Amino acid sequence: MTGYAAPALLRPLAVTVGVAVRTSLADRGGLAFTAGFYAAVTLALGALWRTAAGGAPVAGYTAAALTWYVATSEAATISLNARLVDQVGEDVRTGAVAVELLRPVSMLSIRVATELGRSLPRLVVCVVMGLLIAVTTAGGPPSWPALALAVPSLLLAILCNLVAMHAAGAIAFWIRDARSTWFLYQKFVFVIGGMLLPLEVLPAGLEAVGRATPFMAMAYAPARLASGHAEPYLLGVQAFWLVVLAAGAIALYGAGERRLQVVGG
Repeated sequence: MTGYAAPALLRPLAVTVGVAVRTSLADRGGLAFTAGFYAAVTLALGALWRTAAGGAPVAGYTAAALTWYVATSEAATISLNARLVDQVGEDVRTGAVAVELLRPVSMLSIRVATELGRSLPRLVVCVVMGLLIAVTTAGGPPSWPALALAVPSLLLAILCNLVAMHAAGAIAFWIRDARSTWFLYQKFVFVIGGMLLPLEVLPAGLEAVGRATPFMAMAYAPARLASGHAEPYLLGVQAFWLVVLAAGAIALYGAGERRLQVVGG
C-alpha cells in the first residue's frame, strides 16, 4: 500500500509541472523578454565587476570568475516570478485560495509545482544566454568540475526561492497585505543572498549574516560554484535549507488554512 502511495501523490505534481512548462514555452514573448532583460543585466553587471577588478582579484575572485558569478546568480533569480510573494499575498487577501483548498493535493505543493514548471523554460533561456555572454566576454569557465556542480545547485536554488516566497506570502493569512514582505524579501535576496555581489565582498558582520540565512542558498551557492570554486558542501547546505523552508511553509499554510476555516476566506 505504502509503495503505491508516494507515486500516486507525486503524479499530480508531475502533471502540474508539465502543464506549466508547456504554458511557459508557449509564451514566446515572455521568454524573449526574459532573455533580453537577463542579457542586459548580466552584461552591465559583468562589465562593472570586470572594471572594478581590473587586473587584481576581488575577495579571491578574478575578473573572469566574477563574470561567471554574475551570469549564474542572475539566472537563479531572473528566471523566477519576481512578484510572486505579492501575488500569493493577494490571492490570500482576496480569498482566491479558498477554492484551492478543495483539491485533494495540498495547495502549497500545487502552487510550488506550477511556479517550478513556469520557471524551468526561463531558467534554460537564462543559462544558455549566460554561457554565451560569459564565454564571449570572459572566456571559458574557471573550473569545469565546479561548473558541473552548479547545475544541480541552480535547481536547488530555484526550489529554495520558490518555497521561501510562498512562505513569505503566507503572512497575508494574518496581515492581509504581503507587499511590504515582498519588498523586504527581494532586498534580502539581492544583498545577503549574494545575487548582486559575492558574500565575500560584504563587511564581515553582514557576510556572517548572509551565510547563516537561507538566502545564500538562492543565488550565492550556484554562483560561487560556477565562478570556479569546487565546494560540493554547498549542495548539502542548499538541501538543508530546502527542508527547513519546506517545513516552515507547510506549517504556515496549515495554520493559515485553519484560520480561513475559522474566520472565513
